[in-house]
Amino acid sequence: MNSFIERALNWLRAGYPNGVPDTDYQPLLALLRRRLTDEEVDELGQELVRSGLVPADKVDVGVGIIKVTDDLPTDEEMTRVGERLREGGWPVDLDEARHHREP
Repeated sequence: MNSFIERALNWLRAGYPNGVPDTDYQPLLALLRRRLTDEEVDELGQELVRSGLVPADKVDVGVGIIKVTDDLPTDEEMTRVGERLREGGWPVDLDEARHHREP
């Protein structure tokens, strides 16, 4: 288990000396950010290619991440998707968004 998560859970458990009901963990889980799985990163890259959104830009990748996670994309997630596209030989520019798409 991730050492940060383990420490946080141990801290919470210490605050409940008589034990914590299972339902008390739900608010904690709601605070955790959703992270793309490796498979979701692959699928998002493939979807951008299928949709003709390559070369992909910051907006294309960010919107794709929002569709999968229902959360704003983090810099880490943007980088992961960008790297996966580059590994597949697809151009990507996450530094800025294009204002007009070429037909």
